[in-house]
Amino acid sequence: MHASLTRQTVPWQAVIALDGVSAERLPAPLADDPRVRTLALPRPVGAACARNLALNQVDTKYTNWADDDDEFTDDAMSLRLNALESAGVGWCAGWSEDLHPDGSTTLWRCPTPPGRHEAGDVWTYWKSPADTIPIGPTTILARTDLVRAAPMGGLVQGEDYCTAVGISNLAPGILLPVPVYRYRKHAGQLTAQHGYDELEAAAREHAWQYGRSLRSALRNHPPVGSAVS
Repeated sequence: MHASLTRQTVPWQAVIALDGVSAERLPAPLADDPRVRTLALPRPVGAACARNLALNQVDTKYTNWADDDDEFTDDAMSLRLNALESAGVGWCAGWSEDLHPDGSTTLWRCPTPPGRHEAGDVWTYWKSPADTIPIGPTTILARTDLVRAAPMGGLVQGEDYCTAVGISNLAPGILLPVPVYRYRKHAGQLTAQHGYDELEAAAREHAWQYGRSLRSALRNHPPVGSAVS
C-alpha cells in the first residue's frame, strides 16, 4: 500500500492504525516517511474501531481508507480528485481489481453504473443483503467531513460497507468506469479466515438495513434548506 502511495501524482498523507501491535513492526520505509503518521493502539480493537480512531488524526480535506495488503493504481488519487472537484460532489469512486499471486488481475465492476449519482441513489443498486454490495468501499475518495458523519459500522468485518452507503446517502458523487484499487488475494487475507463466510451474511444485513434506514430518514426529514426529489 505504501509503495503504491509513493507513485501517486498528488500530495497525500497517511495515518496507519496499528491494531494492538508494536510500532517496532512498522517497516522502515513507512517509519521514515514524513507523510506517514501512526496510531499505535494498546490492544487489538478491530478494523472498525481502529479506522474510526485513526480518523481523529486526519486533517486533509479528503479521505480514502484502505487495507495495508492492497494497493492503489498509479493514477487513482488524481483521477478521482479531479473528477470530484470539477463536479463539486462529495465523493468519487471507481472499479477495483482482484490482484492474484501470479500478478494477474480480474476486474470487478460494481452494480452501481458509472456516472453521477445523487444522494441516496447508490443504495438502490443493492437489491437485497445477499446481493453484491453496490460499490467498492475502498475505491471511494470522499470529503473528510462525510467520512466523519458516516463512520465505520462497528462490525468485525464489512465495517466499511456502512461507511460506503452512509457517504453515498449524505452527498452526491461520481463513479468512474476505471479501476482505482487492487484487492490482493492471498492466504492471509481476512476473507480467507475461518468463520468469515458465516459472519458475512450478518454484516451485509446490518449494512443494508442501515443504508435503507438512513435513506428513508433523509427523505422523510431532509435537512433545512435542502431539496428532495
